[in-house]
Amino acid sequence: MKKMMNIFGLGFMCSAMLINTACSDDTYGPDPEKDWAATTEYFNAPDEQMSLTYFKPAVGRVGDPMPFYDPKAQDFKVLYLQEHEKNTACYHPFWGVSTVDGANYEVMGEVLPTGNSVLEADAALGTGCVVYNEQEGLYYIYYTGHTAKEVVLRATSPDFKNWTKDYAWVLNGRDYGYSAADFRDPQVFKADDGLWRMVVSTYPGAGGNPVFAEFKSSDLKNWEHVGSFEMLWDRMLECADVFKMGSKWYFIYSESARENWSRKVKYMMADSWQGLKDCFNNKWWPDAAEGRLQNRSFYAAKTASNGTDRYIWGWCPYRVGEDVHAKNLDLGVCEGGEKREPRWSGALVCHKLVQNEDGTLRLAAVPALADKYSEAQEVRVVGGVGYANGQITGEGYVLYNRLGYHNHISLNVTADKDTKFGISLVRATDVEKYYTLLVEPMFDDVRRIFFVQEGSGAGNPDSYKWTTESDEFKHPADNVYHIDIYTDNSVVTMYINNVRSYTQRVHGIQRNCWSVNSYGGTVAVSDVKVSQY
Repeated sequence: MKKMMNIFGLGFMCSAMLINTACSDDTYGPDPEKDWAATTEYFNAPDEQMSLTYFKPAVGRVGDPMPFYDPKAQDFKVLYLQEHEKNTACYHPFWGVSTVDGANYEVMGEVLPTGNSVLEADAALGTGCVVYNEQEGLYYIYYTGHTAKEVVLRATSPDFKNWTKDYAWVLNGRDYGYSAADFRDPQVFKADDGLWRMVVSTYPGAGGNPVFAEFKSSDLKNWEHVGSFEMLWDRMLECADVFKMGSKWYFIYSESARENWSRKVKYMMADSWQGLKDCFNNKWWPDAAEGRLQNRSFYAAKTASNGTDRYIWGWCPYRVGEDVHAKNLDLGVCEGGEKREPRWSGALVCHKLVQNEDGTLRLAAVPALADKYSEAQEVRVVGGVGYANGQITGEGYVLYNRLGYHNHISLNVTADKDTKFGISLVRATDVEKYYTLLVEPMFDDVRRIFFVQEGSGAGNPDSYKWTTESDEFKHPADNVYHIDIYTDNSVVTMYINNVRSYTQRVHGIQRNCWSVNSYGGTVAVSDVKVSQY
C-alpha cells in the first residue's frame, strides 16, 4: 500500500467516466501526409488514453491490485486503488475490472467508495483483500481505513454489487500494542488448521523494526490476536499474499525501501503456515532465483487462482518528467536511480505464476495473450550494420519496421554463453538514444537481463547507462533463446525460454522501429514474427 499524504493538504478533482479515446494513427506525426511506413525516423506517438491489455483506466491510474477468484461468477475480479493526478480529500476508492483469462478485461467501475468526510475512519482507502464465505453466501472486503491513523475495516455483499460497510467492527492496532499510524494491508486466508488467518503490516507501538500482526477467526466475524512475527531486517513488507500451491505454502510480499534495488516483489516458501513464519523469524533468505519474482517495474503484486491456474497482478509504474515523449527522450536511467523515478501506481500487469519442480516460482506469459494478439504483421528489415543472412557479427544490429500500439514480437536468438545481445525499442536513425532489453553473461552459465539506455553508434557497448533492474537465469544448453515480447502502449513484458520474465515501462514503442543487436561475436536471428490486435 502506498504510504499516503496528509489528507488535509490535497486538492480537488472530480471523478470522470471511463472513455476509450485512443489516438489516431496520423495525429502525432510531424507530417501526416508522409509515408511513415517507408521511413526509419522517430515518430512521436503518445500512449492511448486507456489501455486494455495491461489495463489503465481512461482517467487516473491503477494502484495496488487486490485480485480475487469469484466462485459464483467463475471469473477473476481485480479490485485496485483508483489513483488520480490530484486526489480529493477522500481518496483511493476501490475500483475494479473482471477477467476470465488475465488478458481481456471488463470495467466494473467503482466497487467500494471512500467515506464522505475526512472525519470518517475510511476517508481514504488502503490496500486489502476479498474473500467469499460459502456458508453465509457473503463476500467480505477487508481493507485499510486511512486518516491520521490506520485501522482495518470490512464490508460485506451478497452479490458483489451492493456493499455494506460494517462500521461497528474495527481492528485497531494500538489495542494490541501496534502502531496507530501504520497498521495496514490486511490479507485473509485459510491456514492448514482450517481457520481463517489475517496478517497486517505494522510496527510495534513502542517503536522498532516492522512486523506482521497475526489474527485468527473461525467465522470471519470475530478475530483473535495471535501475536506477531518479524519482517526481514528493517524494511516494511507490503501487500502480503499467502496461499498454498501443490504441497507448498507461499508468502508473497512487496519489499518497500528507500533503496531502489530493494523495491521488488519477493516470496518465502515452506511446507506449512508455521514454516512460513519461521522463515521470517529465523531470517531465512532464499537466493535470488528463488526469492525474487521480477525486477522493480512490477510491484504490489498479489495472486488469485481458479483452482487450475494461478495468476499474479501487479502494477507497472508510470514515470514523470518533462517531455517524456519527445525526440531524443532521456529517462536518465543510471546506476543508483533514475532522474525520472518510477512513481506510485500505473498500469495493471498480469503474469501466470508457475511452480517449478523444486517448489520455486517463476512468471510466464498469460496463455490468452497469444490468442489476443492474433493479427499477423509484415516484418521487414529496414536497416542495420554487420547484418547478413540472418546473422549479426561484431558490434552490429538489424533494424526492423515500425510497431503498432499493441504488439507481440516473437523470435529466436542464437548466441553462445560468452556473447551479449539485446533487443532495442524506440530505435530510429535520427535519434541518438534508444532503449534496450540487454542479455549478457555474468559468470559460468549464468546470464542476466536488464534495461539500458544506449547512445548513438551501432551497438556501441560503452555508450549505455544501466539500471539495477537485473534478473538472472541460466544460459540455454543449445544456445537458443526463444523470446516473446508483448507491448501495450508503453508497457512491455518479455519472456525468455519460459524461465525468465521481465516487465518495463518504455515510452514511444508504438509507431517506431526496433532492432536486435550484437555486442561482439555472432548472433543469429530467426523466426521473427510480429502480431497485433
